[in-house]
Amino acid sequence: MTDLNRMTIAEARDALRKGDVTSLELTEACLAAVEGAGALNAFVHHTPEIARAQAQAADARIAKGDAPAMCGIPLGIKDLFCTKGVPSQAASRILQGFRPEYESTVTQNLFDAGAVMLGKLNMDEFAMGSSNETSCYGNAVNPWRRGNDAVALTPGGSSGGSASAVAADLCLGATGTDTGGSIRQPAAFTGITGIKPTYGRCSRWGIVAFASSLDQAGPMTKTVRDSAIMLGAMCGHDPKDSTSADIPVPDFEAMLTGDIRGKVIGIPREYRMEGMPSEIEKLWSDGADMLRDAGAEIRDISLPHTKYALPAYYVIAPAEASSNLARYDGVRYGHRAKLAQGDGITEMYEKTRAEGFGAEVQRRVMVGTYVLSAGFYDAYYNRARRVRALIKRDFDEAFAAGVDAILTPATPSAAFGLGEMTDADPVQMYLNDVFTVTVNLAGLPGIAVPTGLDGKGLPLGLQLIGRPWEEGDLLNTAYALESAAGFVAKPAKWW
Repeated sequence: MTDLNRMTIAEARDALRKGDVTSLELTEACLAAVEGAGALNAFVHHTPEIARAQAQAADARIAKGDAPAMCGIPLGIKDLFCTKGVPSQAASRILQGFRPEYESTVTQNLFDAGAVMLGKLNMDEFAMGSSNETSCYGNAVNPWRRGNDAVALTPGGSSGGSASAVAADLCLGATGTDTGGSIRQPAAFTGITGIKPTYGRCSRWGIVAFASSLDQAGPMTKTVRDSAIMLGAMCGHDPKDSTSADIPVPDFEAMLTGDIRGKVIGIPREYRMEGMPSEIEKLWSDGADMLRDAGAEIRDISLPHTKYALPAYYVIAPAEASSNLARYDGVRYGHRAKLAQGDGITEMYEKTRAEGFGAEVQRRVMVGTYVLSAGFYDAYYNRARRVRALIKRDFDEAFAAGVDAILTPATPSAAFGLGEMTDADPVQMYLNDVFTVTVNLAGLPGIAVPTGLDGKGLPLGLQLIGRPWEEGDLLNTAYALESAAGFVAKPAKWW
């Protein structure tokens, strides 16, 4: 078999069970693809020895006939996940040289299921960014191009390396994290599928924290079915994480019937943003028509507090970040600045953090510290928390009125060029999250599905938002949308 790295997780699982291919062969194909894709800068720490050992163990397990669905599947792991003995530095200079003595719960779950780790993937520093341009490793690059234009495009952020690696067939799937859209936006920019599950569905233990009440891990894959398979392996209650939900994990793949007859799909009028590109508007309208044709009822709904979501998010997230990042001080691990004669501990903190944190992280830490300060706590942070409660109430009322899922655009545009936003106001970059942050603020599951191409041949995605803890139902609606859209486009190889 050729092009093994181009297989989906479902195809590879079935081929492994039939004996048509071995995990070691799959892994070698992916390792070769990774080796030849340096121009994408998606993989930043390579672990071929670990991958081969895991693949051999997977093959032995499959031969015994008791292997789970993810057994033998080669994956990329976002650099935000702590992996035992492997560099895990959240794309930040301040964690240079850090090799954890423990494994994150999500990666441990995947390895217990027999998955194979090819290496660690590029990302925005501490997951702060929408374009993968804040990484200490340099930019990750989107495998897609605008027609014959050679301009390098962003794969989105913060899970840009994960999106690029999956879209370019360097791995069969990848882990991502989503604080304000960091799985769904890069998935839409690269023509793949990405799901952010309900907050608490996946353990956050061992994942470097950005904003603790918003962060959630999820899979980034080539298809909805693959997301269902991989999510099932990632989930589960974890006593080490106080926010982890102790509820059963269903067989998500078994719920993919494609039958959505009688389902009610909400179209929120507040998501029709001023100046929305006509291509995004048409994509959204076409998506609604596809779901209607599949038997769903399309209903206009109102989520009146949507317009306050971005400002509330960009108060809450930096506030939590400034608290979480206080631990990086040069005392216990990671980077420590060289000190001059007479420097004390205060100077060490200042110099270490100035050298270790990039500009975007510094900006968000400063904003977060400001909104948490004594004079502004009530004016900003507490007010943002009240807005968050109202946003969640909007969704609760929509679902209580019978809506099963909500359809929106995933991004306000297709992928833009790396460097094109460099001189823009930071708020312009933050607007990339305009359709996604509400889902994190409300703790809901959301999935991005590729459904079309723009006029320059770049992928565009739609987002479906589901009821809490009903990822199976959401994945089934996404499966119906994916089937109707029939998106099969792949980037032309230039790297």
